[in-house]
Amino acid sequence: MTLTELKYIVAVAREKHFGHAAEACYVSQPTLSVAIKKLEEELDVKLFERSAGEVSVTQLGEEIVRQAQSVLEQAAAIKEIAKRGKDPLAGALTLGVIYTIGPYLLPELVRHAIQRTPQMPLMLQENYTVKLLEMLRTGEIDCAIVAEPFPDTGLATAPLYDEPFMAAVPSTHPLAKQDSVSTIELKNETMLLLGSGHCFRDHVLEVCPEFARYASNAEGIRRTFEGSSLETIKHMVAAGMGVTLVPRLSVPRDALEVHVRRRKNDEPHIRYLPIRTEDGLPTPSRRVVLVWRRSFTRYEAIAALRNAVYACNLPGVERLS
Repeated sequence: MTLTELKYIVAVAREKHFGHAAEACYVSQPTLSVAIKKLEEELDVKLFERSAGEVSVTQLGEEIVRQAQSVLEQAAAIKEIAKRGKDPLAGALTLGVIYTIGPYLLPELVRHAIQRTPQMPLMLQENYTVKLLEMLRTGEIDCAIVAEPFPDTGLATAPLYDEPFMAAVPSTHPLAKQDSVSTIELKNETMLLLGSGHCFRDHVLEVCPEFARYASNAEGIRRTFEGSSLETIKHMVAAGMGVTLVPRLSVPRDALEVHVRRRKNDEPHIRYLPIRTEDGLPTPSRRVVLVWRRSFTRYEAIAALRNAVYACNLPGVERLS
């Protein structure tokens, strides 16, 4: 058996589809299928159950796939050890970022990474938290920037920063005249939410739990609307369709300066307000962390990435160490 064949069976187990697995491995489907058949014949076991529209892993196949993934990680570790002997930061670092962080952190992060470690280019992947954690387990990415909480998968973690939430309301809304808004006041509004799969949707529902029931039934049509991205949600706010919560870094820097907001704010139809809580509760926020496999050997690369994040100008967030 070869490492390439092991890579193919891990890809099929992940994708549950031979064609998609072949695309992920940058080979033709016949090439992948022949290699897997050859491996099955060599092992004298059936790894996958094939049907018209679905591929499933056999019980014995699951154990073999797990071992194959371990072998691939160990093989990659050998290469990394060799690289570290020359330059611990040499070579690309594959970084995953969730959708509600990427557009607002990456411009600064990439700039600082290029300045600090030009020999370590960042290969970037945007996706949902669940998908990024799966990609970490299978070795498709080296590390990821996500928001807590997330399922405990035995990964190593390092805190980066705490990011408060802000309310976004139409500039014509009565709330726009206030300096802040309370969670109680938000209960009476039409809430705009991200679609299922976005962890920030869950964060919003934690702050305003009464909207959870609306988001899952017909009455929700009157009380909640969904968008595919934070920027889409903002356009819906600007159009007067409702209000929403956004992470602090997604707020344009000029939008909070009154003298600038009146002249050249990029989002003149939206007013961003700090959130007041009742009974002394903390301001709604999320903790952003860096996660990686404990078996990942490029410790210097992880440290360099963290330092690049700390060097970013992140207004309104509290950096953690």
